[in-house]
Amino acid sequence: MAKPDGRLTHDLDPNDRPPRDACGVFGVWSPGEDVAKLAYFGLHALQHRGQESAGIAVSDGRRIVVHKEMGLVAQVFDEPSLTALRGDIAVAHCRYSTTGASVWANAQPTFRSTPTVSVALGHNGNLTNTRELAAMLLLPPGGATPRGMSDAVLARGTPPDPRATISDMRDNGYPTMNATSDTDVLTELIVGGAAAYGGVEEAAARILPLARGAYSLAFMDENTLYAARDPQGFRPLVIGRLATGTGGWVVASETAALDIVGAAFVREVEPGELITLDERGLRSRTFAPAAPKVCLFEYVYLARPDTTIGGRGLHATRVEIGRRLAAEYPAEADLVIPVPESGTPAAIGYAEASGIPYGQGLVKNSYVGRTFIQPSQTIRKLGIRLKLNPLRDVIAGRRIVVVDDSIVRGNTQQAIVAMLREVGALEVHVRIASPPVKWPCFYGIDFATRDELIAGHCSVEEIRAAIGADSLGYVSLEELVEATEQPAASLCRACFDGKYPVPVADSERGKSVLEPAASA
Repeated sequence: MAKPDGRLTHDLDPNDRPPRDACGVFGVWSPGEDVAKLAYFGLHALQHRGQESAGIAVSDGRRIVVHKEMGLVAQVFDEPSLTALRGDIAVAHCRYSTTGASVWANAQPTFRSTPTVSVALGHNGNLTNTRELAAMLLLPPGGATPRGMSDAVLARGTPPDPRATISDMRDNGYPTMNATSDTDVLTELIVGGAAAYGGVEEAAARILPLARGAYSLAFMDENTLYAARDPQGFRPLVIGRLATGTGGWVVASETAALDIVGAAFVREVEPGELITLDERGLRSRTFAPAAPKVCLFEYVYLARPDTTIGGRGLHATRVEIGRRLAAEYPAEADLVIPVPESGTPAAIGYAEASGIPYGQGLVKNSYVGRTFIQPSQTIRKLGIRLKLNPLRDVIAGRRIVVVDDSIVRGNTQQAIVAMLREVGALEVHVRIASPPVKWPCFYGIDFATRDELIAGHCSVEEIRAAIGADSLGYVSLEELVEATEQPAASLCRACFDGKYPVPVADSERGKSVLEPAASA
């Protein structure tokens, strides 16, 4: 009997996954507080960013204890497990896999220790030179260096052999290295460097400039919480202050997580910045020059609508995208409906700007979620109806504009259009609150490959015909950027225009960059 995979109703259409962000990170330093429960509720606020595994690490000043498992936050933790996590510092993480398979060994926070220090680390993003960093671990010892990494290599940032795999590391001094994620390599480098450079902070300041790609980090040793963001700032990372108790500090992927735990927003972690938080307060140092390229898709879909990025609330941004979409692609219609919930703000904006009434035409079953019941073939054929059901009385006899955030493969939109026609829609006009997604992401979104992206090989008219809509309109890249109120030069738009801010070698693409030799 096949093992239940938990994927029956995780997405609207299991064969057409929406863009998935790699992870959510949360950290808290607050002596006297129940930091494990703060971390638990922080992860709940970030659950949309990662639903494959969850974990919390806590330090009591003497040792770090980590609890992590596969599954959702509420499946991984209960009252007894949280009660066992006692301490003053916590780092928490929920994961979607981008480098490394979705297995327990790759769940986070990662943990490494030496006789003098331990490190637990959570990572949102995706490194684009994982094999280079792994190869640094394999160099011959050379004096006071992090686990065999030579000072010359640190200085130039280029190891002699960029082809390291997990089996290489097991064979060369890392016999317990079972994980295959970029995060584990980075953790190993930092904990190894702590002895050489006089502590975790200095090790991180020296090693992080060598990492390329996207990384928003929350990590800790026994006594200190750290946060760091790559020089491009691809993924968001914010700092908050607790109003109660000792006035502890919080770091999180989104401002919404600060709100949930009652922390006041202080500021964003800047690109290229390393933050240290302990009894001396907040300290900052720049480890690399900032070259901002914040992910544009965070504004479209990834982050919660009640989050703020770059001083701009995302709900307001998405409503404005809908207004601009209505101006660019008007429609003669009787009703505007969203694909819940991701299309809701843009549909509100579209209705406002067009003067067409807004309504609810699709009801989402919020309680299906993940299931561990193996579906029968009959149930599988129901597909999207397990998640969405149309309101026949609302749809029948009307011309409908249906607004969604993006199209990946097109299967979901095709099913929605067919479902609306089945219940009597006279016309179905599809409007999309982002430009065509033509290129995969290598900076922390688990996009399909370019061959699987329908816009990577089809024109807009071909996509319209494929999904069966009467018309199809995407907001333009220019109007999307304007809606964010951010400088165009500070945004990464690679999934829309194919211009990657940080080059990605072919050998560094895909989840399995460290795995081939391990699975051979």
